[in-house]
Order: sequence, then C-alpha cells, then structure tokens
Amino acid sequence: MSQQRTNLASLVNDFSRHGSQIAVVLREDNRNDETTYGQLATLSRRFAAELVSRRIFKGDRVLIWGENGPEWIAAFFGCVLRGVLPVPIDSAGAVEFARQVEQDVSPKLIAADARKIALLSSDVPALDLARLPEVLPFEGASPANDLSEDDALQIVFTSGTTGQPKGVVHTHKNVLASLRPIETEMGKYLRYERFFHPIRFLHTLPLSHVFGQFMGLWIPPLLAAEVHYESRLAGADILRRIKRERISVLVAVPRVLDLLRRELTFRFRGLEERTDASAGWSALKRWWKFLDVHRAFGLKFWAFVCGGASLPPAGERFWNALGFVVIQGYGMTETTALVSVNHPFHAAEGSVGKILPGREVRIAEDGEVLVRGETISNLTWQNGSLHRQDSEWLATGDLAEFDKEGNLRFRGRKKDVIVTAAGLNIYPEDLESALKRQTGVRDASVFEVETESGPAAMAALLLESGADGAAIVEAANRELAAFQQMGRWVRWPESDFPRTSTGKVLRRELARIVQGGGIAQGNGNELNLDSLGRVELQSRLEQQYGVSLDDASVANVRTEQDVRELVADRQGHSGPVEDSHVYPHWPWKQPIAGMRDAFLELAAMPLTRFLAKPVVRNQVRQFPPAPMLIVANHVTSYDVPFLLYALPGYVRRRLAVAMSGEMILDWRRARNQGNWALNSLAPFEYWLVTALFNIFPLPQYSGFRRSFAHAEDAVKHGYSVIVFPEGRRSGDGTPQPFKQGAGLLWKQMGTPALAMRTHGLGELKAHGGRWFRSGRITVSARALLPLDPNASPRELTEKLRAAVFD
Repeated sequence: MSQQRTNLASLVNDFSRHGSQIAVVLREDNRNDETTYGQLATLSRRFAAELVSRRIFKGDRVLIWGENGPEWIAAFFGCVLRGVLPVPIDSAGAVEFARQVEQDVSPKLIAADARKIALLSSDVPALDLARLPEVLPFEGASPANDLSEDDALQIVFTSGTTGQPKGVVHTHKNVLASLRPIETEMGKYLRYERFFHPIRFLHTLPLSHVFGQFMGLWIPPLLAAEVHYESRLAGADILRRIKRERISVLVAVPRVLDLLRRELTFRFRGLEERTDASAGWSALKRWWKFLDVHRAFGLKFWAFVCGGASLPPAGERFWNALGFVVIQGYGMTETTALVSVNHPFHAAEGSVGKILPGREVRIAEDGEVLVRGETISNLTWQNGSLHRQDSEWLATGDLAEFDKEGNLRFRGRKKDVIVTAAGLNIYPEDLESALKRQTGVRDASVFEVETESGPAAMAALLLESGADGAAIVEAANRELAAFQQMGRWVRWPESDFPRTSTGKVLRRELARIVQGGGIAQGNGNELNLDSLGRVELQSRLEQQYGVSLDDASVANVRTEQDVRELVADRQGHSGPVEDSHVYPHWPWKQPIAGMRDAFLELAAMPLTRFLAKPVVRNQVRQFPPAPMLIVANHVTSYDVPFLLYALPGYVRRRLAVAMSGEMILDWRRARNQGNWALNSLAPFEYWLVTALFNIFPLPQYSGFRRSFAHAEDAVKHGYSVIVFPEGRRSGDGTPQPFKQGAGLLWKQMGTPALAMRTHGLGELKAHGGRWFRSGRITVSARALLPLDPNASPRELTEKLRAAVFD
C-alpha cells in the first residue's frame, strides 16, 4: 500500500510484480513496440548498475533528453533507485536551453537520443537511449540503502526563454503526498478493475512535464495499466489509434481535445447542434444518442484527463454533452501535482474544481493564488546549487477566484493581465473566449501592445478561409464591457501560433513579432523534395499542426508557400481527407481464411503445377514461421501464383498481397475494364480476388501511409506481406528501379525480408514463346535478409534490389 512507501524507488518492485503485463506501447512507423513491466524493471536496475560502475552517487545529476519511451523511463527510475537526480528536458526543447541546463547542473552523465547528443557537443559522458539494452551491464543493481522521502527526487527546469533557467527540485515526499491518498482510494475499487483490465492510457505529453509524469510514471504502476505514447497530434490519427488500440483514457492538453473536436464535427455533420440540444439528458441517454461518436472512439474509451492549461468552457460542455468524462484540474511544476481537480461526475463548468486534501489555498488581494502543503516544492536549483525558499506559501503567478460552491475558477496568468491607463484589469482569457465563440475563428490569442494612450488589448486570429476578421472582432466586442474592447487585431499569416510543448500560446512572442513588424510571410523557395522527402514532410506537418494530409495533396507541394497554404486549408477544413481506397480485414476472418487455404492447396497450386511446370530453386534453406516482407520482381499479372508455388505451405497460407491501388479501385467502381460487360463483372472480380488471395491496395499516387499501416496490421495478425517494389510490370523481365517506399515499408515493419525472383516469364513473352507446360519458368527464393534498424530507407531499398537482381 502507498502508506508503506517511503520513496518512489519502490515502484520498481511494482514493475517486477506486474511481470509479463504490458507497460509501454510505442507506435513506431506504424508498428507497435511493446515493453512489459518486468522488462522495464530489469532495464531500470541495469541502468542503476551503470551508475554504480561509473561512480555516480546519490545527489549527482544525470541529464535525460529524449522521446518518451521505455528507455527514458528506465533511465529515470535507474537514477531514482540510486538517489541520483534525473534532470529531464523536453524532447522538443532548444539546444541552447539544454546547454544552459547542462552548464548549471554539471551532470555526471547524459542519457539522450543520439542526434541530441551530437547537437549538444558536450564533453560529459553520454549514453544513446536507443542503445541502452545493448550497452548496460547485464546484472542490475539494488536500491540505495539510505533513500528517504525527504531526499531530492529530480530537478525540472520550467523555462529558459528569459535569463538564466531555474530548476524546481521535487522531493520524494512531494510526489508521495499526492500518490498516497490516490493509491489508498484505488485500493477500494481494484476488485472491479479486473473486469476492465488492462486500463490503457493514450499519453500525449512529454515526460519532462509534471502532468506527463503523473499520468505516465506514477499512476500506471498502481493499476498495471498500459501506457501508449503518441507524439503525432493529428486529430484523425489520434482517433484512429484510440479505436485500434482499445484505449480507455486520453491524457492530453486542451489543444489536443480541440483538434479531436474539429475532427468529430467534420465527420459527423450537425454534431454541434446535436450537443446543444442534449441539455437535461441523462448520462445513459447521452451515450445512446451519441453512439455513432462513441463507436468512432471504440466502446472501451470513456474519459479525458486534461491538464497543462485550462480547457475552455465550450470544450468542456461539448465533451460532457457527448457522454464522455472530462477530468481536469489546476497545478504547476512547483506544486508537483494537482492542487485542485474537477469531480468527473459533478463537474462545475468553467472551474478547475475543489482543493484536494493536503493543500491549502488562499487568494491574495490582487487575485494571485497562494498555495502551501506537502506537495509544494520549496527547493530550487540555480547557478549551480540548491536554494531553499523562505516563505511556506508558494506565489503561483496565477489569478483565480472561489465561487459560492468552493470551486476554483482560473482567470489567467498574472503577467498576462493588461492594466489599462485607467487602472482597469483586462484578462486575455475573457476576450479570447468571446472571439472563439464567433463563427469562422479557428483560434485566437489576446496580448498587450503599447499605444499612444497606454497599454491596450490586441487580438491575433487564426481564421477559416473567407472569414471576415473585422466583423468577428466587432461581434466579440459586443459581448464585452466597454473597457475590454479590442480596437486592434491581426490575421495571423502562419498555420499556427508559436506554442510551448504543452500547447500554450506564447503571447509575449506574438506581441514581439507584431510590434516589431516582423510577422513572417514566408517566400516561394523551392523545396526540391523526392518521394521519400515528401513522406517525411507529411509526417512533420501532421505532427506539428495536428492535421491529416493525404499523399496526393503533399505531392503537389513545390514551395514553402505551398506548404503554408496546404496546412491552412486543412486546418480550416478539419477531418480526414477523402480516401476511396478500402483496406479490408474481413479476408483474415474465418471461414474466409479457411476457404482461401483450401483454394490455394486444392486448386491454385495444382493448376500452377499442371499449366506451367515451374522450377523452384530456393537458396534459402529454412523459412521462418514469423511474418516477413517478401519482395520480388514484377513481370506479369500471374506473378503471385508462381511466388506462392515456391513457398512452403505454412508461409503461403499466411500471406497478404499488395496490388495496384488504382487497379483495385477500378474493379470496385466498375470502370476502365474495356467494355460495359467487363465493367459490370469487375466488382465481383474484386470480391473474389480479395477473398482468394488476401489482396490490399498499394496506391501509386495517394494513400501510401494507410497502405503501410494496413501492412503493419497484417503483420500483427501473423501475415507476411508480398510487394513488388518496381511498381509496374517490366513485361520482358528487364529489371526496373525499386521505389524508395520499399525500404521505408521494410523499416516500418521491422521484420526480416525475403528476396524472390521469377525467371522465364518475360523472356518467353518477349520472344513469342509459350509458357504452357514449358518447364522454363524458374522461381527462386534468393535471400533472407535481417533488418538493419540503423540503415536509411534508401539504403534498405538498395539492399532489397541487390538481393533480388544481383
């Protein structure tokens, strides 16, 4: 029980106790990488042993700078086990900030992603997080004997944009003060949790953030929960992953919920009107009336845990109206965890809830929130040493008030308040709420500018195409008091505002750019991207701006201005891009799979042997039972039966075949078959070939990434995947260049690759020969290639081509 914990190293024992249960799931290039709690415990203890071997002792510092994942967690808990202080840095943080932190804390070791290690160019010894399982000692180390709850746990640096960074030092007691009552309360309900086990969190925040830590490090081990980390913040992708992975709870900042809201309002026309009409409905009626929305999430999903910023009341109303639970609260780095939380079943709209036990809050005369209690950190690290705060009360810098029911209502940051020449306070959040209620506004931010008559409020607007900014500001002003009126506004020319890693708008940066006359307009510089570069650009844009882009639209991008216009258009018309290709899972189900096995063994293979008498020459002695990527040259439309003939039965019966997406689409839509009669038969041909050969589309012009994702799903279900990297039939057997996507798909699948080649078909065709029972067609499995995860997609593509043709 939590009352028995005197330090957080005890959580590693929980890892061991949960053993083979899944702890962490990473979605790497359309592939799930799973780590169990037992593996996490072992890797944490091995990292602790590494610290011992390097003579890094209690109180020393280790810098951790990398993406969320099991290696990050193991490095963190390895430090905790030995009393060493981890210093986590946001993975998206600037190099200069990381250098400042390194100089301040003088770490004995840096654990980071390889690229970040190179950027730091530090003399401090470093470990590549991705290689921890390879380089750490085989035997683990036990916890330090003298750990106590009063010991320092970690140093979290909150900013570095102005002046010298300041680190907040958390002790074990700070975290345990929040964790103990939660674990005690959970103990009352764990017997019911087994009916829903495992609880799965989709986690979208950096582990360098205290809210991210609470939901990613401290809470999951109490439930043996699965934590699925997600860095791609496109609404369509998040929704797809929630349903596919059967996620229970989404952990996110308000901006992510806003992206999901726009995704849903695009998919379900009239959804906003339906939610408006739901006032007074019971929870059960809401769930039933919005069953279509719940199906989009998957029926296991039920809650959002929202933090890092305040969720606007309109957003809270929207999700509650749909029948989802929204849990949000108030806290900051210095408070270690939440100070208040909104009860999920008795939420006070527009508030951040009631004060939690063990915290004391009072409001100063100027409205600033003051907090004290065991969760409050009174230690900071700055200029190379620890500093203790004199006051027991933490001045948060936030403004709030209590309502009649005792709920805390957030008003904004004290430093963002605009004080007019008349001495009146303007809270930017009030003005932003009025602007966001207007039609045509995607987002708005209000900040202070200096005018001849003193400080004034100015609005920056992200508008949908065709929206009238002047009319929007005028409509918002009608909802505001006279002293709150916005006389100045600007249409922000970029696709999004500058933000922190948790999605907060950097108001001071907006003000600096606007007042300096430096709103970036961009230019028409050519990007000169190849096909692989476009895939990488597409991924970066979707992650940064939270949009879904199809391959066809990215294929038309030529300049930087094209990129801005594309993102602005997708943000203004949120939701999935229309994709007519279908990626079927029904051929994997019984009895279709059984029928396909019978057809292959009793009809297709005997016919292939009778009609062509192909010669099989396998240079691979033993085929693995596990899924593979199978690549081959492409000569005729009969290639697939010949390849299947050369493979062992246990392999060919577990195959999915990638075919031209455009050909499959023509079949489905009954077109381009030569005449009306063939067109009318085409849909039947589609269903028959899909059932008998388990085909799926690999489009030439759009939808590559969905096709790759389907291939990954096939592998997850035990199927090998056949692709023809030449992209088109050579006709006479002459080798054609391989498409770069072959190497990218191989890297994403993470399986071995089998190189195969068909000889004779093209030669017979080119010289007018007949292949019927000729015995001159040879099919060979040439090489079984292990994947080099460090190779680039281009290098992997060349390796595949050489294995097939050389």
